[in-house]
Amino acid sequence: MALKTVLNKIIVEPIEAESKTASGIIIPDTAQEKPQKGIVVATGKGKHDEPMEISVGDTVLFGKYSGTELHIDEKKYLVMNQSDILIIV
Repeated sequence: MALKTVLNKIIVEPIEAESKTASGIIIPDTAQEKPQKGIVVATGKGKHDEPMEISVGDTVLFGKYSGTELHIDEKKYLVMNQSDILIIV
């Protein structure tokens, strides 16, 4: 399914945090951090005074509580404003 968004909104597929440490200790779900890294799967066209600086395929870092979570076809996505992005990796 092709996802589309409007204006300065972007859709990010979060990259889940590791469930095991480098030394092999399994981290329970309740102790795992919420993902703060993801891959951009769709962008809007930007606003007149705020052009879109992020492209589809970019790996981005965002705030811990940024975006609105939605589930489509058993996949998790976050819809957020371009301004919620902290860094393009």
